[in-house]
Amino acid sequence: MAQKKPSEVQTVRARQLRRDSTDVEKLLWQRLRNAQMGAKFRRQEPILGFTVDFVAHDHRLVIELDGGQHADRVEQDQRRTRMLEQAGFRVLRFWNNELNENLDGVLETIKARLDETTILRRQPSGRESLP
Repeated sequence: MAQKKPSEVQTVRARQLRRDSTDVEKLLWQRLRNAQMGAKFRRQEPILGFTVDFVAHDHRLVIELDGGQHADRVEQDQRRTRMLEQAGFRVLRFWNNELNENLDGVLETIKARLDETTILRRQPSGRESLP
């Protein structure tokens, strides 16, 4: 499914979020960046009008980190997850304290999800295909 280009507002917002990353986002990014987990991740990426924390497009995997501010946004997060899943993404959600208390376990969960996916290759036409 080809996605339309993010709006300028979404792009500016994503840049701001990357610049103002939380300590937990920085911690996870240090382990995801440069394909250390075997997949290319992007952070604070606009998708479907949302800005997701991390995404591996080739694996159609979104990772969202939820802090205390998310406790009152459960319905909104569920709606967002449903929309991403309908667009073909799989969504992993972790609480910030999970990363702080069990980073290795979180990384194992991410790696297992990556290992069970078929990598999609982007074609020049914007379509995706199997390798």
